[in-house]
Amino acid sequence: MKITLIFVITMSTHFLFIGGPEIVVIGLLVVMLFGADKIPEIARGLGKGMRQLKDATNEIKREINDTANTEGIDMDVTKDITSEINKVKDEITGPIKRNK
Repeated sequence: MKITLIFVITMSTHFLFIGGPEIVVIGLLVVMLFGADKIPEIARGLGKGMRQLKDATNEIKREINDTANTEGIDMDVTKDITSEINKVKDEITGPIKRNK
């Protein structure tokens, strides 16, 4: 199973500008520094930290949206911008119809 995991990691495309051989070297260094017994514990801790960061980010987004809704602020700005762009396109093209 461990060999398969290393093979899958090395066969993946570049991740953060790090190639397959670099990932293997980093993996070997991690095993040498922390030992095979500590790696699952470290990965679990990193997973929990990433989950907490994701939850905090989602909470901030929800708070912003809730506050905007209670204050009556329009959060759908992109729809307004898209409609204005389409109006200008229609004015420029005139009677010429675009294929969609």
